[in-house]
Amino acid sequence: MTTKNPKEERTCVIVKPDGVKRGLTGEIIGKIEQRGLKIAALSMVWPTRKDIDEHYPKDEAWMARLGEKTLFTYQKYNIDSKKELGTNDELKIGKMVRGWLIDYLTAGPVVKMVVQGVHAVDMIRKLVGNSCPNLAEMGTIRGDYSVDSPVAANKDHRAIHNLVHASETPEEAEHEIDFWFKQEEIHEYKRSEEEMMF
Repeated sequence: MTTKNPKEERTCVIVKPDGVKRGLTGEIIGKIEQRGLKIAALSMVWPTRKDIDEHYPKDEAWMARLGEKTLFTYQKYNIDSKKELGTNDELKIGKMVRGWLIDYLTAGPVVKMVVQGVHAVDMIRKLVGNSCPNLAEMGTIRGDYSVDSPVAANKDHRAIHNLVHASETPEEAEHEIDFWFKQEEIHEYKRSEEEMMF
């Protein structure tokens, strides 16, 4: 089996409605490009509920994991999840959170992009920071530009406003790129400094 060159790895990045509405799209793209990664595709769209429903996994294991994370947050801060959400069931809570994510990502336009470069999936995950902005390191996109937390979001029965989506794995990236982009929208080119950087 032939392994692709790590320089060719691609990932999907989406600047979420809060990032777009706050005028942070350029800052986010700038951080990506300064890192030595290249934008292979870029466009703005106002997603429909159907788009986001297809974007996020529907399998019960994924939704239960969302519920588990939410329950952990409630326990950590001594909040009664049964009282707040009406249930302690991980799957039911996960479905609820998935619904909040759909509401959040359809609240305005998003900027979607394909980013390519050396270990692009890992590089982008490191660059955007922890999905909970209150835990994200300074210097990351979420650490520098967002102050939201799971507790605040859960109290308001909404998704965490964390500015940007980044694929978690190469497999997820491939699925998301295929979903959001046509092949002719993705461009191959060399950045001028590629020979010096790699």
